[in-house]
Amino acid sequence: MTQTLVTGAAGFIGSHLTEALVDRGDTVIGVDALVTGRRANMESVNNAEAFQFVEGDIRDGELMRELCADVQTIYHQAAIPSVPRSVEDPVTTTDVNCVGTATLLDAARDAGVETVVVASSSSVYGSETAVPKVETMVPQPESPYALSKYHTEQLAMQAHALYGIDTVALRYFNIFGPRQRPDSPYAAVIPAFLARMRAGERPVIYGDGQQTRDFTYIDNAVRANLAAADAGVGGEVLNIGAGEQLSITGLVDLLNDVLGTSLAPEHTEPREGDVRHSSADIDHAERIIGYMPAVDVINGIRRLVCTTG
Repeated sequence: MTQTLVTGAAGFIGSHLTEALVDRGDTVIGVDALVTGRRANMESVNNAEAFQFVEGDIRDGELMRELCADVQTIYHQAAIPSVPRSVEDPVTTTDVNCVGTATLLDAARDAGVETVVVASSSSVYGSETAVPKVETMVPQPESPYALSKYHTEQLAMQAHALYGIDTVALRYFNIFGPRQRPDSPYAAVIPAFLARMRAGERPVIYGDGQQTRDFTYIDNAVRANLAAADAGVGGEVLNIGAGEQLSITGLVDLLNDVLGTSLAPEHTEPREGDVRHSSADIDHAERIIGYMPAVDVINGIRRLVCTTG
């Protein structure tokens, strides 16, 4: 039985990952500051004997040392998300994402943790025009959030080089699924569109709608985390996407089809820090950890609509 620590356990990705770990028999400690995470996200595991939740901040060194004791594997999901939010408040994003990661890795080193999987982001690629994105491309982070995620990666890679911890950084490409909040000014595009369209309102597109994304269903991200931890590799940065490219206008068409609606989008000015095109080359992740997406974007949208209907 593996003793694991999940940071950001009450968040969107962290709660799904926690659920999968408990289901497979791990003993799990979940920590979350409950800034963007919600206790309701952990409802399925709250009464499990193998799960313990601690409300706390990853920047708290004493707490991190306490939680890392006797832990073999850490899944580091805690962060202040959102490119637009980071543009408005770069200090908080940088402090939580960068200082928090350094604090956690320092505690992991002292505790002798074997494996740390950290959440990164496709936003580190910036406006690099070539697609799909390959891990060997030079990062061009264009927002405080993207820069903080690149720094997170580098801290993890140094922890492998300096301390021998098996570290893997996963560059997520537009993860979506149940428990993703639509009720925030920084909401991701799919829950934001879905909430408006279910209410009979037109979705709002920032820009012309021809920008593309690699929308990746949550089950794929969970599988990638488990595979990365189990692979016994270190010092690796891996793209985690579906390997598909869909325009924002195409997303509206897909949602209309699944919902049975015919709502035309509204357009407004582009947002600062948003990249134009993004899709993942996942060949390296397949070679290193055996990652292959199990759910494509169409079936992911269908699952989301059925689950949250």
